[in-house]
Amino acid sequence: MKNLGLLNWLSKRKLTDEQVANIFVNTSFDTVELGWPEVASLLNLMPEFETAPDLNSEDYGKFLMIVVAANLSHVPKHFANGVDRAIIKRCIAKFARALGVPKDKFASKIKEFRSFMKEINRPSKNTTTAMTRAVIYKYNLIECQDSYFRDMNVPNPIIQKALRDLMVNFIWDWDEISDNYKITKDQKIGIIPPIGGG
Repeated sequence: MKNLGLLNWLSKRKLTDEQVANIFVNTSFDTVELGWPEVASLLNLMPEFETAPDLNSEDYGKFLMIVVAANLSHVPKHFANGVDRAIIKRCIAKFARALGVPKDKFASKIKEFRSFMKEINRPSKNTTTAMTRAVIYKYNLIECQDSYFRDMNVPNPIIQKALRDLMVNFIWDWDEISDNYKITKDQKIGIIPPIGGG
């Protein structure tokens, strides 16, 4: 039936950019808080390090920024112009509020992390690899490697592969949202409810 695609589109459930932002922000905090101790534990126990990194299971601030920057960079690939910017804007406002920092400061920090990840990931454009390398550099893991990799200032491929296998779990499934929901812009732009609000 030729109109099946149209009927599927019309039957999609609706979400506002506000609701999408709430889901993403809450999920990101939960995933990072639960996931970082596992990441830190894996890295602390890896025999490929010359010196154990001794990462703190509660020091997930930089990791949160890496996860958020990576996932927000995917938003424009999945949503129409205008809706993508609205989702990003609301996510940034909600993260900023939850962390107690000004919106523009948080937005600037996300931009810094995205630029850094792009730089260390060249020539690759793979987001998971960028996240992996960002963790290695932001947590100074290069310094814990043996002199061969430390002197070249590059990650040991074995460490990078093990970490990359974990990083795939922190990529948000934007397809799930864009394929199953019709996203609309909430007209109440000036009102941003607290995290967890509807």
